[in-house]
Amino acid sequence: MTETLTANTDLSRAPRIFLVAAEPSGDALAGDLIDALRALRPEVEIAGVGGPEMAKRGAVSPFDISELSVFGLFDGLKIINLVHQRAQETADAAKAFGADAVVLIDSWGFMLRAAWKLREALPGVPLIKYVAPQVFAARRERAKVAADTFDHLLAIHPFDAPYFTEHGMDVSFVGNPALERDLSGDGPAFRARHGVSPESELLLVLFGSRMSELTRLFPRFADAARRLKAERPGLRLVTPLAPSIAEQAREMIKAEPAFDDLIIVDGEERRDAFHAADVALACSGTVTLELARLGVPTVAAYRLGWLAWAAARFFLMKAKYISLANIAADEMLIPEHVQTQCRGDVLAQSVGALLDDPARRSDISTKLRAVTDHMRGEGGAPARNAAEAVLRLVGA
Repeated sequence: MTETLTANTDLSRAPRIFLVAAEPSGDALAGDLIDALRALRPEVEIAGVGGPEMAKRGAVSPFDISELSVFGLFDGLKIINLVHQRAQETADAAKAFGADAVVLIDSWGFMLRAAWKLREALPGVPLIKYVAPQVFAARRERAKVAADTFDHLLAIHPFDAPYFTEHGMDVSFVGNPALERDLSGDGPAFRARHGVSPESELLLVLFGSRMSELTRLFPRFADAARRLKAERPGLRLVTPLAPSIAEQAREMIKAEPAFDDLIIVDGEERRDAFHAADVALACSGTVTLELARLGVPTVAAYRLGWLAWAAARFFLMKAKYISLANIAADEMLIPEHVQTQCRGDVLAQSVGALLDDPARRSDISTKLRAVTDHMRGEGGAPARNAAEAVLRLVGA
């Protein structure tokens, strides 16, 4: 973006930063960023669109973001009118707040439309994209679109920048917050609380954070659980549910016999569950990187709508893998089962192979920790790096 930025030149007041997060993962990043901004500039004023993490910090969203939590071109088309409406409401809220800068976090489709509305409502105000579209994996043309739409990119991967700087976009590498977030937990205490003996196999099940992920993966995960439990009567299962899917997931779990003894935990026990698990079966996404940090052997799964999958498979996908740990390692440390291979029998076989081979689990665990340590680098806390970049861009 070549337009001259309008920094906060009114030094008589605190900088006003407006954050936009349309999904749970973005909401978590926004929460960390708010904390970092306030640590650097306690008087900073924050408002925005987001979820519970932003609300905890006093930035209450004017609408519920869960309705925007979809994935893929064709899922997005189903709610396109709503997306445009919410984008306009976002721009109106930012203008009413008198934002000195707007930080748009992840969620490419919604953020692009929100940026267009924001540019109309707040000409000259810096639009900062936090988390790049994953052009290293697919849709390389998005790099130019980003450069034409946003003023600055806060990149979380060291390999992001060249795709965008070649189109004249300013980029700051801030690091991946998922590699810095506190993941400490007590696995033995978790097992004791829930009556899981130290010798019992414990499988962590993660359905994702989008409703579309839940509905597409749930029957496959249930089928896998049924098969695994038939072979392993002592196997226990645990799931931490994302708030965005919790209500619907609980109803689906109640109606599914394969999950009749599934341990359901809330956010307070999530990290303990991670530490307690022997293996994880997870929706591919940020959570697989968190599991990699802890060295939890994981099987990743994903399904798109068939039209979206056809477009991705034949025209868009560039990378060999979908999991960031695998991409960074250039090795299939996390088995990936996508679309036609995302079936209960295949998932059960993949999880069972890990449960049956402690030596392999140990080797994978060591490699996962090593690759995420390498990805972290030595650049300081990502949220603080991002906050410093934002404040610099508004002249604060």
